[in-house]
Amino acid sequence: MKNQIMLITYGDSLGKNFQEMEQILEKHYQGAIGSIHILPFFPSSADRGFAPKRYDEVDKKFGDFTDLERIGKKYDLMYDFMVNHISAHSPYYLDFKEKKEDSAYKDFFIRYKNFWENGEPTQEQVDKIYKRKPKAPYVNLTFSDGTTEKIWCTFGEEQIDLDVNSPHVKEFIEKTVRFMCEHGAGVIRLDAFAYAVKEPDTSCFFVEPKMWDLLYEIEAVAKEYHVDILPEIHEHYTIQLKIAEKGFWVYDFALPMLVLHALYTHRGDRLQHWLTICPRKQMTTLDTHDGIGVVDVVDLLSPEEIEETKELLYAKGANVKKKYSSEEYNNLDIYQINCSYYSALGNNDDAYLLARAIQFFAPGIPQVYYVGMLAGENDLELLEQTKEGRNINRHYYTAKEVEENLKRPVVERLRDLMRFRNTCPAFDGECICESEGDKLTITRKTKDAEAVLKADLRTYQFEIEVK
Repeated sequence: MKNQIMLITYGDSLGKNFQEMEQILEKHYQGAIGSIHILPFFPSSADRGFAPKRYDEVDKKFGDFTDLERIGKKYDLMYDFMVNHISAHSPYYLDFKEKKEDSAYKDFFIRYKNFWENGEPTQEQVDKIYKRKPKAPYVNLTFSDGTTEKIWCTFGEEQIDLDVNSPHVKEFIEKTVRFMCEHGAGVIRLDAFAYAVKEPDTSCFFVEPKMWDLLYEIEAVAKEYHVDILPEIHEHYTIQLKIAEKGFWVYDFALPMLVLHALYTHRGDRLQHWLTICPRKQMTTLDTHDGIGVVDVVDLLSPEEIEETKELLYAKGANVKKKYSSEEYNNLDIYQINCSYYSALGNNDDAYLLARAIQFFAPGIPQVYYVGMLAGENDLELLEQTKEGRNINRHYYTAKEVEENLKRPVVERLRDLMRFRNTCPAFDGECICESEGDKLTITRKTKDAEAVLKADLRTYQFEIEVK
């Protein structure tokens, strides 16, 4: 994988489709981007692509695989594979709904009557499950013959969980991975990976050792094509450390809150600690299509520091309210805070550029979300129109809007920083972080090159020295 900036974008968010996105990047971002994570572009029934109906087609509103193969000759591409679930409007689930026991896909899904000893979990078993809902995770499926059954459903009702223990699902996973590898994927992101393995009397979240078995099975297929895999997991930072120890790529989802804490409180000790112990083979983020993760920094910040950072975000952030991360807007505050990163820093150009400089000097490959690349503010209009909390940070940019934003100094300076990060050889070397009070220094160096970031966490001024 290239040690260069990876852009994260939807297929219709930088321009209306793949072709417009490609034109925008070629015209304005030459040298600033080495790879692109194109968020799910398959036909989908919900969750802006994360309820895929199938993986062998591209949603026509974006383009087709010939577009992706063409773009893939210029940039490494990352595709999403939702290992945990498939759309309730997929041909597999619809066939099961129609034919029940006569369906070729009847063992694709987790049927409560087969999973639990007595067809239903006890309250104790329900309490053990790491849930995204206040009740046991299921939907009631009414078959064409009028009978009903409970089917496992972790997320929204359009996202039906797959039984990864089923031989047919194992075959489906292998075929999907092969198809992606043969159609332009350089990296495959395994979305919601930790939820995929379920066993009674467990949390049904990152269940060992079967979770490792699944990861190695997928890796073995991808390796045939020299394609990397990236499991996506939001949880305690020690899970990322554990996965990294086995040689896999991981996400640094702790960095966003730690950087906010450092910039809000003007102290770098917590951030320094993390940059010293964090995995080196990782993707760093400040913003993504989801909110700013909170659970990822538990024990890296104390409970009081987490609460302080959250409260300061609502106090210092621009146009962000607690209710945007609440049930009213289809989200839970403990899981994520819905806000663009630029607005989380009060739309302050200096603070935002320092945050990006810290990210670019941190160990790993930096990912820059398209809204963040344009220093985008909270989109309250889209938020209120949809009542979906995460849409506050999912603005649809036209090609004209991109050009208008590029006239802003903060966007130009960020693009310059991206180009510097992509071309300076020091970032292939070690990372040393030091902090004292409100001063932070991060050094990246190899035998032949050195780059030093010297930052003031109080004034947000910084300088970069290259040797």
